[in-house]
Amino acid sequence: MYQILQATYQDGRLILNKKLNARMEGKLLNVVVFEAGEGDGKKEQFLQFVDQHPIQLSETYTFNREELYDR
Repeated sequence: MYQILQATYQDGRLILNKKLNARMEGKLLNVVVFEAGEGDGKKEQFLQFVDQHPIQLSETYTFNREELYDR
């Protein structure tokens, strides 16, 4: 599962603008950071699109690159 959130960086910490989904509790998370307003707006448009069209993958889903290229 993934969520896209905004956060404020203050005193060496990221302060999230809203809470994470409860299913994330206790999990190790990967974080990608880029400054809001960076670039020509394409990132923001993409993030808005993703936020409006969530994808629910099963917890057992795995991505297999080799399987993808075998098709």
